[in-house]
Amino acid sequence: MASFLVLTVAWMLAACAAVPMDADASSHSMFTCEPITLRMCQGLPYNSTFMPNVLNHYDQQTAALAMEPFHPMVNLQCSQELRMFLCALYAPVCTEYGRVTLPCRRLCLQARSDCYRLMDMFGVSWPHEMDCDRFPDCDEAYPRAADLLSSAADAPSAESPGAVQRDYGFWCPRELKMDPDLGYSFMGVRDCSPPCPNMYFGREELALARYFIGVVSIVCLSATLFTFLTFLIDVSRFRYPERPIIFYAVCYMMVSLAFFLGFLLDDRVACNAAAPGRFRAATVTQGSHNKACTLLFMVLYFFTMAGSVWWVILTVTWFLAAVPKWGSEAIEKKALLFHACAWGLPGALTVTLLAMNKIEGDGVSGVCFVGLYDLTALRWFLLAPLGLDVVVGVALLLAGILALNRVRMEIPLEKENQEKLVKFMIRIGVFSVLYLVPLLTVLACLLYESSHRQAWDTTWVQERCKEYHIPCPYQVEQSSRPDLVLFLVKYLMMLIVGIPSVFWVGSKKTCFEWAGFFHGKRRKEMVHKSHQALGCPEPDFAQLLLREPSGPVVRKSCGTSTQGTSTHASSTHLAMLDQPASGSTSRAGSMRSGPSKSSGSSYHGSLHRNRDDRFTASSFRAVEEFPPYGSLPRLKDQSPSRHGSTQRLESQSRHSSVRDLSVAPQAVHSVPGHGIHMVLEEDGPRA
Repeated sequence: MASFLVLTVAWMLAACAAVPMDADASSHSMFTCEPITLRMCQGLPYNSTFMPNVLNHYDQQTAALAMEPFHPMVNLQCSQELRMFLCALYAPVCTEYGRVTLPCRRLCLQARSDCYRLMDMFGVSWPHEMDCDRFPDCDEAYPRAADLLSSAADAPSAESPGAVQRDYGFWCPRELKMDPDLGYSFMGVRDCSPPCPNMYFGREELALARYFIGVVSIVCLSATLFTFLTFLIDVSRFRYPERPIIFYAVCYMMVSLAFFLGFLLDDRVACNAAAPGRFRAATVTQGSHNKACTLLFMVLYFFTMAGSVWWVILTVTWFLAAVPKWGSEAIEKKALLFHACAWGLPGALTVTLLAMNKIEGDGVSGVCFVGLYDLTALRWFLLAPLGLDVVVGVALLLAGILALNRVRMEIPLEKENQEKLVKFMIRIGVFSVLYLVPLLTVLACLLYESSHRQAWDTTWVQERCKEYHIPCPYQVEQSSRPDLVLFLVKYLMMLIVGIPSVFWVGSKKTCFEWAGFFHGKRRKEMVHKSHQALGCPEPDFAQLLLREPSGPVVRKSCGTSTQGTSTHASSTHLAMLDQPASGSTSRAGSMRSGPSKSSGSSYHGSLHRNRDDRFTASSFRAVEEFPPYGSLPRLKDQSPSRHGSTQRLESQSRHSSVRDLSVAPQAVHSVPGHGIHMVLEEDGPRA
C-alpha cells in the first residue's frame, strides 16, 4: 500500500510538470512572402509582405477591412507618417523567416498626435493594439535598409504563384472568442472556446445520447443505492475484507447522481449562453468561474477516482486475507490508512485540476469533466491513474486467487468447506470481471479518442471555415468524424461499472433482511429485547463452537447455568413469555416443574404468575452435567390440560440441541477471526 501511494504521488508531480498552463498561439507551420494587394499600401519602398501580420490578421482581405476606419484620415493627409505607420502594422515588410520588424515608437507618437483631433471628429478611437508603448524606442525610418535587402531576396517571383499558399493554423472565430481573464483555450489558441452543445454531432444525435445517459444513470443509481441501503440494514454483516465494496458502491452512486443531474440540467451548466449583441455564440464552459459546473466536476471526478481506488483497496484486503492469512480484525486496524488513500488521493487530484483551471463542459452528457478537449489533461489525469489502478488491482487479485487455490489443494477441508471456498473464489472472479471489463472498455475509448482527436478537429475546421470566415486547413492529410456509438459506449461503461456491487450483496439473506425490514422488527431483535427484559445475557456462540467435544454445554440463563439446553429452545421459551395469557395456550415458563424421573434430570427454571398477571422467578435447583450431546429431559406433567404443550416443547428443544451441537465439531476446523473464513460463513446462507 505504501509503494502504491509513492507511485501515485510521483505520477502527480510528473503530471503537473507535463501539463502546460498556457498554449502558444503564435506558431505557424509555414512562412512565405506574398505580394502586397492592399490599395493603401501600394507604392511603398517594398512590395511584399507576410501574413499573419503583427495584429493577427491571417490574410490581406481581413487586414483591409480593419484599415477602413483610417481611410478618411489618410485621404485628408492629417499626418505624413500615418500611412507608413499603418502599412508597417497591417502589411509589414517581408524579411527572413521568424524575424518581425516593428516601426519605431517615434513614428507612432507622431502619427497619433497629428491625427488625434481629426480622429475624434470622425469618432475613431486609437486602437489598444496600436499602443505606442509596444514599439521599440528608436529613431529610424521604416522600412530599414536591412529589411529592404531581405525583402528583395525573399520576394516572390512570377514563376512561383503558388508560393503564397501556406498553413495558417487554427484561427479562433470571432463568435468563439472569450474574455482574456477567463483563461479559456481551444485547439492551442488562448481566449477561445469550442462551440456548444457539441462540435461533432447534431441536435437529434445529442438528444438520443442525452436520454440514453439519463436512463443508464437511473439504473446505476438504483443498483448502488440498493447496495448501500442493504449495508445500512445490517452494518455488521459486511466486514473486512469485503467492506470496501460498500464504499465502492457509494462512489459510483455519486457518479450516477452527477450524470443524472447533468441530464436534468441539459445545457445550462456545460455551456455558456450565446450573446448575439456581442457576436458571441454558445460556447463550452471552461475553468472554475461557473460554480455549478465546478461542483459537478468535483463530484464526478472525485468519486470516479475514489471508486477505482476503493477497488484497489478491495484487492489489497483480499490479498492480506489470502496470502499472509490476516484476520478480519487485523485488516480492520488498517481502515484508517485505507480511507486516507481512498479519499486523499482523489482529493489531491481534484484540487490540482482546479488550480490548473482544467475543467471543461461536456455538451453530450451535460456534466463537467476533464480531458474532453485538452489531450494532455486526458492522458495524465484520466488514462494514467485509471491504468495504474488496473495494473495494481489485477496483480493483487491474481496473487490472492492463487493463494486461495493453493489452500484448497493443499489443506484438507471437509466437503462443505471446500464447496464454500470454491464458491467464494468464483464470486471474486465474477465480481472482478464485471468491474474490469467496463473499466478497460472506458480506457480503450479514451485511448481511441486521444489518438483521433486531432483528425476530428481538423475535419471540423475544414467543414466550418467558410462559415466562420477563418483560414481553411492547407493540405489536409486525413479527415474523419467521430461516431456517436463510441461516446455512448464510453458513458455506458462509466456508469455500469458500479452495478457489480449488487451481485455481491445479492443473496437469500439479503431478501430475508429486506422482508424483515418491511414487515417490522426482526425476530432477532425481539429475542434481544426479551433477554434484556429478563436480565439474561446474550448467548455466547463463540464458546459453543470452541468448546471441547467431550465437555458440557454451559448456558447462563437469568442467574443460573443450564447444561444441555439449546439456543433455539431458550429463544422459544423467552419469546413465549411476551404473549398474553390464555386458558387454551400452554406456557413453558408458567408451569412449575416437578421432581425428575432420575438423578440426571435438570430444571430450566420455574416461574409463578401472581394475581396481577406478572411472572416472578422462583428458586432454581442445582443441575447436574448432561452427556455432551444430550437434550432436555422430559418434563413431568403437572396437569392434563398442559400435557400436549409440554410434549411439543420437549421435542422441539431436543431437536434443536442435537442440531446445534452437531455443528460444533465441524466449525472447529476453521480459525476464528480469519477474514476468508468469516466470508465463507457468510457465504453459506447465500448459496
